[in-house]
Amino acid sequence: MAGLRIHEDRLDAALDGGDADLALAVVTATKPDFYKQAPVVAAARDRGFPCFVLHTGQHYDDVLGHGLVEYGIDDAIAVDLGVRGGLSEKTAQVTTRVADVAAHLDEHYPETTILPLVHGDTHAAGVVPQAWAFATNQYAAHNEAGLRGMAPSFDAYAADDVDAAAFVRDQWEGEWSLDRSEPFPEQYDTFVGSAACLYHFAPVDLNRDHLTREGYPAAVDGEERIPVVGNSVVDAIELKADAEGGESVFDVYPELEERDDWIRVDVHRRANLLPDRFRAIVDCVIRLVEAGYNVNFVELHATGTALDEYGLREKLERLAADNDNFLFTGLWKKHAHVYEFFRSGQCFAALTDSGSVQEELNHIRETRCLTARFNTDRPETVMDANTNLLVPPVSGESMAEIVEYAFTNDATRDRLGSGPRLYGEDVGTEIVRYFEDLDDPATFEWSHDRAAFDVDDGAFDYL
Repeated sequence: MAGLRIHEDRLDAALDGGDADLALAVVTATKPDFYKQAPVVAAARDRGFPCFVLHTGQHYDDVLGHGLVEYGIDDAIAVDLGVRGGLSEKTAQVTTRVADVAAHLDEHYPETTILPLVHGDTHAAGVVPQAWAFATNQYAAHNEAGLRGMAPSFDAYAADDVDAAAFVRDQWEGEWSLDRSEPFPEQYDTFVGSAACLYHFAPVDLNRDHLTREGYPAAVDGEERIPVVGNSVVDAIELKADAEGGESVFDVYPELEERDDWIRVDVHRRANLLPDRFRAIVDCVIRLVEAGYNVNFVELHATGTALDEYGLREKLERLAADNDNFLFTGLWKKHAHVYEFFRSGQCFAALTDSGSVQEELNHIRETRCLTARFNTDRPETVMDANTNLLVPPVSGESMAEIVEYAFTNDATRDRLGSGPRLYGEDVGTEIVRYFEDLDDPATFEWSHDRAAFDVDDGAFDYL
């Protein structure tokens, strides 16, 4: 049974024996955190800024947890909450164990202000700021803040029939509206995570607009609170692009080098595991393979559960046995292999429901992004950059029609691979530099603080 572990030596080294005035507790939970938070940890190390990793511990096995080692932040983990179980269990464990961590830090490092930095829309982004606020009366910071789902018009759909050309045009040129219903719980987590944070690092202006519309101040007393810094995924991509040597993805899966124009399929969102939607996705895969397209279907943990639940595993195994253009694999252990494949020129597109892949393929032009969802919390990749298209899982037939249109229509194919990059560069450094420049970092604010009234709030300690 896992439990809370505090590595005293790492914590003491990170906090300079208690002499640090301000320190970041960079929170990691799941795979996207590992590579999107690692640039912040690396930048803090390079600049000598006090920083340690607070890991929830929920991704801990050799495959899911490999990113901690791959991105070189495993030795920065000073706190491991060791949480396990379903959403309710993990939520309860995070809440109580963060309180224990806060008490330990207050006892041993009373002169250091600890500021948790959560990321994106992982469950930790929703739970850790709340747990920290309840335990300490202090708020946190949010990397990749303001992710809000949006959707285009679906006028080009009529029942199961789709006008692919019109639907693509509606996405790139039409009006979009808020749709925060999916993904769940990610949209919930990013939304409530914002509420217990004072500092919000927005990837693009649209994220900042979402936050200001919801009432978060762009600045307080001249101090910017929602800086637009880009997305730290670009740092991770460039880090792996510069890596040399080691095992290639084509050593692991030599079939990928024997053909080109692969469509790499990975789905895991809860909504896409609903019976009709998941069957539509699998049917789309089968249709594409039978039409001669090269398809790699990647089985994530949740995907495997759905394949077994709906009796579809044997169908895909048979498809793999009968067709050289279908590769059925498990989760790729090394994240660098995903980037290598996307950059290789062997992959036409990723058919995905991942948020991160939408960002990554805005930066990596060799592979196009096709998003198997009805909405997206990265709508800027569609309506601004045109490096992404929604392929909603209405039916296998309609999905395959949109994918084939993107493949065969030269203008669409070219546009998907040539839009502007949106997410900046050296984002980890930008975030650390922001905290270096803070004269007197706030940890909580009453309304009188924001209105700039001088009111003695010392009694807050006793509330």
